[in-house]
Amino acid sequence: MTSVPISVPGGAERCLVMGVVNVTPDSFSDGGLWFDEAAAIQHGLELVREGADIVDVGGESTRPGAARVSLEEELARVVPVIRALRSEGVAVSVDTMRAEVAKAAVEAGAQLVNDVSGGLADPEMPRVVAATGVTYVVMHWRGHSHDMDTRAVYADVVTEVREELSKRVDLVLAEGVTEEQIVLDPGLGFAKNAEHNWALLAGIPELTELGYPLLIGASRKRFLGRLLADADGTPRPFSRSDDATLAVTALAAQAGAWCVRVHEVGPNADAVRVAAAWKRAGANT
Repeated sequence: MTSVPISVPGGAERCLVMGVVNVTPDSFSDGGLWFDEAAAIQHGLELVREGADIVDVGGESTRPGAARVSLEEELARVVPVIRALRSEGVAVSVDTMRAEVAKAAVEAGAQLVNDVSGGLADPEMPRVVAATGVTYVVMHWRGHSHDMDTRAVYADVVTEVREELSKRVDLVLAEGVTEEQIVLDPGLGFAKNAEHNWALLAGIPELTELGYPLLIGASRKRFLGRLLADADGTPRPFSRSDDATLAVTALAAQAGAWCVRVHEVGPNADAVRVAAAWKRAGANT
């Protein structure tokens, strides 16, 4: 597995924890609680106190059906928050599909670009990442939020996601991104239904065979709420699926994930440490 050039505590010993700061008014998970700049900064600092290794700052919702925001609005949302968090020594990633936002975010101090489109939404993205040298999360993606559910068609989701990610890696490498910069994300919930998401989680060992660190983002996603639905079929609300997220975190860490992206950091930070202790004990027997 390649190394990732981002300096975070404990990176060599356990799965990392990426805390989410949505600087948006319409996030599916928190309903705009951190849309205010000052609130977003304070939330990011609180996530670090709770155990986040990386804080992921995003200014554009990628929930199913979401409309895109303008470049100017996205920049105004994320750049001040990133700059403020970096001034406090926080390891920051930017969640964006736009090369211009990525460039501005890195100039403000971001050390990782988390691109849910894997460079497909903006062809300039790989070149910008290559020039900056920061870590680049290449996620499996088949289209924008407004129509991604129609693209959730697979014969063998693990094999197809693995093959499509491999092709994306080849393309970003051709644009100058180095192997050491790359992290992969199978894109849970993005053009995937619940069955696809569970298969990909079970397939983490196969996905890590591609040779790159793996980021898993299952936190508060629809497939967890549907698994935990009430007797009448009503899905559990996003904010009440954190315990299920915790279980996914522990299992993903045990299976070899490099990092988990979560909304509720404290319990997940505990979970990755439990998984690490479990693995160490297993290695010593």
